[in-house]
Amino acid sequence: MTTTTYELDPVHSHLGFSVRHMMVSQQRGQFAGASGTLTLDRADLTKSHVEVTIDVATVNTNNTDRDNHLRSADFFDVANHPKITFVSRAVQVKDDGELRVTGDLTIRGTTRSVVLTTEPISEESKDPFGNIKVGTSVIGKISRKDFGLIWNAILETGGVALGDDVKLMLDVQFQRKP
Repeated sequence: MTTTTYELDPVHSHLGFSVRHMMVSQQRGQFAGASGTLTLDRADLTKSHVEVTIDVATVNTNNTDRDNHLRSADFFDVANHPKITFVSRAVQVKDDGELRVTGDLTIRGTTRSVVLTTEPISEESKDPFGNIKVGTSVIGKISRKDFGLIWNAILETGGVALGDDVKLMLDVQFQRKP
């Protein structure tokens, strides 16, 4: 077997999202706390596996009131559901080298299958401290309502405060385990 195991480097990773706000623009946010592992099989990428756990309390949209609302029972309900998890089940390699990673995403106690589009995983690179790193960028889209995030408000103009589609934008680095 030709697998190498890496740990998520949260300092050099960005776990971002965006959702339509007031029907006029995208509001962005991110999670600062995450851990995870990537088991990479370079000889057969379809045998690779990734698991990530996100600390929901670290949500940050650059607005304290909004962040506190996101942590409340109206949204993530951090008191009862402090973690978001993703566990891959299948990896498909496209002709252009992109990967389609299918896995189980759990938010607020609800698990749904999602497909994430992943750029080719970088070659290994050694940082100035001798640590071996790999990285990639990942995008995806989920319905927040599928995960029980149903809070909304009707606007005077007839629209809603929040769209249903949430775009996921992840830039991740992993460090080889010793």
